[in-house]
Amino acid sequence: MGFVYWLAFLLFLYSISFVAKKIAQPSLAEWLIVCFMLFVGSIIPAGFILSAFDLTAQTWAWIAATFVALGIHYVIWSSLIQSQPSYSIRAVTANRAATFRFWTKELSVYLKTIFFFMFGTIAVIAVTNLILVLFTAPNEWDSMTGHLNRAIRYIQRGTMAHFGGTNWNMDTYPKSLTTIQIYSYLISGKIENAFKLIHHTSYYITLVCVFGIAQRIGRNLSASFFCALAYGMFLNFLMQAVTTETDIVLTAYLSCLLYFLFTYYSTRNNKYLYLSGLAFGIVFGHKVTFALLLPSVFVIMLYTVFLAPDLKVFFNRFIKLAIAIFLGMLVYTFPTGYIKNIMVFGHPIGPPTALKHQSVERFGSLPNLFEQGSRNVVRYTYEFCNLDGIRNAQWGYDLNTVMRKPLVILEDKLRMRLDEETEYAIVPFSFQRRFDNFNANPYWGVFGFALILPLIFLTLIRVFRSRVHWFLALAFCLHFAAISYSAVYDPFKGRYFIETGLFGVLFLLLLFSNHRLSILKPRRNIWKGYIMIVVGLACISAVMSVYLNIRCLPIAAYGYKSALETDRIQLQTFARPDITKAYQTFDSIVPKDATVALATINDDFEYPLYGEDLSRKLISINPFEQGLKPIPKEADYLFYAKSVINDTSRIKSLPQDIRLGSDTTITNVAVRGEDYYLRKLK
Repeated sequence: MGFVYWLAFLLFLYSISFVAKKIAQPSLAEWLIVCFMLFVGSIIPAGFILSAFDLTAQTWAWIAATFVALGIHYVIWSSLIQSQPSYSIRAVTANRAATFRFWTKELSVYLKTIFFFMFGTIAVIAVTNLILVLFTAPNEWDSMTGHLNRAIRYIQRGTMAHFGGTNWNMDTYPKSLTTIQIYSYLISGKIENAFKLIHHTSYYITLVCVFGIAQRIGRNLSASFFCALAYGMFLNFLMQAVTTETDIVLTAYLSCLLYFLFTYYSTRNNKYLYLSGLAFGIVFGHKVTFALLLPSVFVIMLYTVFLAPDLKVFFNRFIKLAIAIFLGMLVYTFPTGYIKNIMVFGHPIGPPTALKHQSVERFGSLPNLFEQGSRNVVRYTYEFCNLDGIRNAQWGYDLNTVMRKPLVILEDKLRMRLDEETEYAIVPFSFQRRFDNFNANPYWGVFGFALILPLIFLTLIRVFRSRVHWFLALAFCLHFAAISYSAVYDPFKGRYFIETGLFGVLFLLLLFSNHRLSILKPRRNIWKGYIMIVVGLACISAVMSVYLNIRCLPIAAYGYKSALETDRIQLQTFARPDITKAYQTFDSIVPKDATVALATINDDFEYPLYGEDLSRKLISINPFEQGLKPIPKEADYLFYAKSVINDTSRIKSLPQDIRLGSDTTITNVAVRGEDYYLRKLK
């Protein structure tokens, strides 16, 4: 049946391309963006409906439901867009290829050199990342405890209804991304790495959007390519292209929303307001952290939509966009789990414990919020000023230390106490972060502190005058502030600045448009040399980030084997080496089709327990904050943490229980693993 599923998937993609031509103007970039929106926009509501009928695990139901959803899109968009010109994607592609060839011939030697290195770096990264996506198992922390864990559990249960998972994310996290992961897994014939399809695709769609937005603002092909390629080398964005983390998908949705808004500004075509409403509903339904972006998005809406010549035009635009957003949220935001969370937990995000972990509530009083949030602004600014990627090597680490000495001295002289104030932090701030922190969670790299941040500051204070960039600077600052003031300091927050980067990367347009900064003008050898150095360092750091990423190494390094050669369980428990042996022992004892009762805790990795074929059935008996439940009759084995099953619990440990061999002596880990045991029940 796998071959038939693949045929259905390819037919679905062809149908999407057909519908997209009815919506997008004759633009290859816009056609790809609309295809992406239709892809996710058809799967997400289909998943909600199938869940309601307990059909989440039925591949044929997914095929039928997604085609029906796409058909509804076709009918709606056909009625909204009356006069769309017919065109051939092949002809548009040939035209763009000819334009690209002409563009490359007309470039100066200086720009040819820059683009040679940038395109070459992206090509090397693209091939390497594709290999890693296809041939390595997912191993991100949140996926092992929550995201992928619940995707398999939903398939086993046949529904995405709340069931009481061990980790709070299994019930509380919005379900729109999970619908796409389940669809990708089932339609591929249950290929595990299909879970990464939406994330890897999001990397390239975001680059297309950045290119398209830059074209709408600057209308300069060189500038647009420069922005897109530079963003492709933003390290925190690049690192997620091979993972199943959620921020890269949020970035793709946000970039589509920004593209539609800026295209509306250029064309004043109402269909882009409707597409903006669709994108808004999808991105808000994806993850609640989009709320931190609302002020920034409003600023962009103000520039692109709401600044009107008179009140009549303003209300006309406002009503169209407001209705589109409301309908988008009705279909894509409200059903994703927020309403259910209110019904179950009394809050759209989840239980109080989950909220207090990283919320604004931990700051306490308003004056303390202002003080600690302001301290966070400086902390995150300091985090940007690092040679991320390059400092993965010892020589780069030493160079980075020397480069940052003036900043450390400045902090000491100003007595900001960035590293001394540790109470309001998930992990205390340090001028020299742990290797695993900056290796797996870098920021933007050299493009950020050497070019973009100074350009944003100088534009904000009107040294460089550009109306659109002043609004982008304001949007950037609002999101930066939202991250800093909404929660206590966390070194892993670097991933949240992926979205901020969408506003920041567009400042590179000034290198081609501002008469005082332009690298298109003759001479200016010192400035052009500086830009060349920045680009060179960015290319080096991007390659080093990919090839020295300890979480998913394409080559052997640091004493580790390549991820392509590493044992599956060892790779999936990479962040918790103290439990690797226990999980390997479990996998060697428990049959692949067994049913296992889990008495584990919130931070425990459960995903590796499904086995290589994801065929074991797992049942949580210690759901988050609900207390220990009886062992179900259908369970063949009991897998438990010693802290859950002990002499004081409802279920007692027994002498014949097998200790699986967790290494309780390891201390240099983010969270220490539990002491695990296994009991055969039948």
